[in-house]
Amino acid sequence: QVQLVESGGGLVQAGGSLRLSCAASGRTFSRYRMGWFRQAPGKEREFVATISWSGGITYYADSVKGRFTISRDNAKNTVYLQMNSLKPEDTAVYYCAATRNYVNAVVPGAQEYWGQGTQVNVSS
Repeated sequence: QVQLVESGGGLVQAGGSLRLSCAASGRTFSRYRMGWFRQAPGKEREFVATISWSGGITYYADSVKGRFTISRDNAKNTVYLQMNSLKPEDTAVYYCAATRNYVNAVVPGAQEYWGQGTQVNVSS
């Protein structure tokens, strides 16, 4: 079993920055591909970013490319999402997720574990 707990959400003005953290349990954390997803009111959960177990391979949704950066610290069992130049359309609940399957790793249904989510509100 793996437990994921997100933190770092809050209210920020457009153009500002936030850094989200996801703490994971289990000694096998480093073998999981970690991802961030988000869900806005009335919308389906969508892919944001993913990172390989070694941290060497990352992939981003076009909507956040160049603004968000995903990283991980395996020694601390933690994955991060640095969000810069935030826009009102970034407002959503952000979830971290973990999967051992790299095929379709950007698809919500392929994830094995989910965190509880952290709210991010970006004001205009």
